[in-house]
Amino acid sequence: MIWVLLVLVGLVGSTLGSLMGLGGGIVVVPALLLLGSFSLLEITPQLAVGISLIVMIVTGLSATLAYIKQKKIDFKSAWLFFCASGPGAIVGAWINKGFDTESFQLYLGVFIIFISLILFIRHRLKPRPYRKKRIERTVMNEDGTFHTYGYNVVPVLILSFLVGMLSGLFGIGGGSLMVPAMIILFHFPPHRAVATSMFMILLSAIVGSISHISMGNVNWFYVLALLPGAWIGGILGAEINRRLSSEKLVFVLRFVLLIIAFRLIYEGLS
Repeated sequence: MIWVLLVLVGLVGSTLGSLMGLGGGIVVVPALLLLGSFSLLEITPQLAVGISLIVMIVTGLSATLAYIKQKKIDFKSAWLFFCASGPGAIVGAWINKGFDTESFQLYLGVFIIFISLILFIRHRLKPRPYRKKRIERTVMNEDGTFHTYGYNVVPVLILSFLVGMLSGLFGIGGGSLMVPAMIILFHFPPHRAVATSMFMILLSAIVGSISHISMGNVNWFYVLALLPGAWIGGILGAEINRRLSSEKLVFVLRFVLLIIAFRLIYEGLS
C-alpha cells in the first residue's frame, strides 16, 4: 500500500514539476510529511527534503532529455545560473539541519502560500520594456518571428543563489520563483524559461542531494518507490507543456497548493 502511494506521489509531483518548471518537490515534500502525520511513514523534515531532492534529479533528468529533443534549453544561461544556485543549495541543506517538524511545516506552508500567489498573478504580469543587457540571446519562435532576451550577470546570480538555497532548504525546485523572473525581468520566451529552469533545477538538485546524503538524510526504500513515477512524470509533464495550454491545470494547482499550505501551517501550529 505504501509503495503504491509513493509511486503516485512521484508521478503527480514530477508531472506538475516538469509541466511548469517547478521541480516536483512542492508536491513530494508536503505529501511525505502528510503521510508521516498519519503514521504511514517514519519521516522527518530532513528526510523529506533529502528524498525530494533525489526525486528531483530524476524529474529534472527525464524532463531535460525531453526538452533537449524539443531544443528549448538555453544551456549557456543554465550553467551560469548554476554557478550561484549550486552553492545556494549547499547553504540551504546546512540551514535545514536546524528545523524540527513543526517549525519546518510552518515555514514551508507560508512559502507555498507565497508560491500560490505567484501562480495567481504570473499570467497577468507582463515583461518589463526591454533594455539592452550585458548578455543577450536571440531565438526563432514557432511562428518564424525572432525573440530577443537577456540579463545582467549580478542580478541573475543573486536570484539563482536564492533559488538554490530554497531548493536545499525545502526540497523544492525554486522554479516557481525562477520561471516568472526569467519571463518578466529577462524576457525569456515562456517555454524556454520552463525548459532552462528544469535543467538548472537538475544541477542544483544533484548538489543539494549530495549534501543531504552526506548528512544521512535519505531513506532509500522511499526513494526507490518514488523514482518510477518521477521518471514517467518528468517525461509526461514536458509533453503536456509542448502540446497544451497549462492554464486550467495551473488554476487547479494553485488551489490545491493553498489547501496543502494551510494544512502544513495547521500541523505546524498544533
